Amino acid sequence: MTQATTVPPLVNRAMKAVLRSPLHGLVSKTVLLITFTGCKSGKPYSTPVSYSWQGDAVYIFTHATWWKNLCGGAPVTLRIRGREIQGLAEPVDGDQPVIAARLAAHLRMVPGDAGFYQVTFDRQGNLRAEEVEKAVQTVVMVCVRPDFGRHPAGAYGEI
Repeated sequence: MTQATTVPPLVNRAMKAVLRSPLHGLVSKTVLLITFTGCKSGKPYSTPVSYSWQGDAVYIFTHATWWKNLCGGAPVTLRIRGREIQGLAEPVDGDQPVIAARLAAHLRMVPGDAGFYQVTFDRQGNLRAEEVEKAVQTVVMVCVRPDFGRHPAGAYGEI
């Protein structure tokens, strides 16, 4: 997969530190830290990612390959707005219309991400549908369903 823009490792390390600190509010409205276990290594990995909360799930879109550790569904921890939430993460593929709709919704909530997917807005502020359709060909969507059995819905307010 190709990526429009690659985030340098130094930026990722700095973002992890900020998300784990009391300063998380600077970025945590649109960036979270996802922690998962490597399929082969069994080691925990954490990566900062942009997200959008849509309905009862958190959606993450990526060009990177870390998502392969989530195949078949995997437990994850999200550090979101200064709190940790357990959940089940599943990569979604094969349903291009659904992925396009979710990506479009994500980009409307987090318009700063549009450049990562080579999507632009027209003069009226609408996403260019043909660019969203093209982006869906190279992006992976990860759907995380939080475990609200441990964390009651609404316990985090407007996440």
